[in-house]
Amino acid sequence: MDNYHESSNELSKETKDFVRALNSMKEEVEAIDWYQQRIDGASDQQLKKILKHNRDEEIEHTCMLLEWLRRNMDGWDEQLKIYLNTTVDITKAEEKNK
Repeated sequence: MDNYHESSNELSKETKDFVRALNSMKEEVEAIDWYQQRIDGASDQQLKKILKHNRDEEIEHTCMLLEWLRRNMDGWDEQLKIYLNTTVDITKAEEKNK
């Protein structure tokens, strides 16, 4: 992997796993973007259905990675508790939890 900003010899196995998860999440989110654009661009309805299915699979993968990060990397659980599954204005969610 060449996604390290520090010497890989200096990084723990745990950090290397975080990098794997974060890079995988970036790739999944990018795939969601591509599929969404292709859905809008496609004229054939059957193709649109297939592309939507594929996009939704990428969303599933992103959510799985997010949950892994929540369970394993400091900070994720705390922040997700503030911002996810709330109906308050997202920009005010942090204030509400203080």
